[in-house]
Amino acid sequence: MRTRSAALASLLAVLVTGVSTGAQGSLSPQDRAEIQDLTARYARALGSCAAEEYADLFAPETGYFASNIRGEVVGRERLMALVRSERHCTNPAPPSATAGAAPAAPRPVPTVSIEITSTGPIGRADLGVKVGQYDDEYVKTAKGWRFKSRTVMTAQDLAANLTVQDVKAIRRLAGTDLGQFEDVYVAGADGVKRFRTSGVALGLSTEGVTGRAFLKNNGGHYEDVYVKTPEGVWRFQSRAYVAADVR
Repeated sequence: MRTRSAALASLLAVLVTGVSTGAQGSLSPQDRAEIQDLTARYARALGSCAAEEYADLFAPETGYFASNIRGEVVGRERLMALVRSERHCTNPAPPSATAGAAPAAPRPVPTVSIEITSTGPIGRADLGVKVGQYDDEYVKTAKGWRFKSRTVMTAQDLAANLTVQDVKAIRRLAGTDLGQFEDVYVAGADGVKRFRTSGVALGLSTEGVTGRAFLKNNGGHYEDVYVKTPEGVWRFQSRAYVAADVR
């Protein structure tokens, strides 16, 4: 009986281990090289204002870029609009300023530190102490590795002890997933309206983390302040509705 019980226990251990390993997966050296190349392609596409190439680096439909000032930018059209609104894409150097000059140095490509989690591979790319870091999630598609998400955590965010998990929780608390917020477009010096923010734009203040989100078919917006409880849960300290005519 003991022998049979021990055998069953060993079999169960093998099965549990197999399930765990299967859930976490593993990455081959080629996988890791392809993920690093994904980051290099990201830098090239963004630096050259190649909006379509940039959008192709994210998982179709669900892949997103996020930062505090840009919100959570999901979907091909929004991702392309994001690139086209970047300052170096809207205000390129005039030909006379670049004539005869050496070509601009390409953007440096940070090395990604990759680890395996229960939900798949994640990565972190250090952009320097004055800039911050990228926090990534990756997914393998029929066309290769793509960003499931890429989040910019600025040096200011990190100094405030915010993590990528914190900003995700704050956006969910604010209602990003409810489809109630309008994308924000802002007119530039040339009068052309360009993409600014999707969902909730976050900031930092002495009170805590602040948020602003414009409501669809309304014109008004929310002004939020979020705080983290001693239990580590994000909550509203305040949420104020500002009518459209006050904007």
